[in-house]
Amino acid sequence: MANTAQAKKRARQAEKNRERNASQRSNLRTFIKKVAAAVEAGDSGKAQEAFKMAAPLIDSAVNKGLVHKNTAARKKSRLNASIRSLG
Repeated sequence: MANTAQAKKRARQAEKNRERNASQRSNLRTFIKKVAAAVEAGDSGKAQEAFKMAAPLIDSAVNKGLVHKNTAARKKSRLNASIRSLG
């Protein structure tokens, strides 16, 4: 357990950041799943719209340090490829 005032404050900050990160990561996964669900259903238009909403969220997750930039690029690339495969 933290003993100094500084360590107590850092523990509070770490917990607050952990909760925020978990929430944002969950939101990111939700939007990625919406794209995947639309692709699975074969709905090209709906998948395209979902991707347009998900792509900026993925980029913003990189800027916030939630995901690595290569991970974000890979996710966007694979989602886009799956949408293109619908025809």
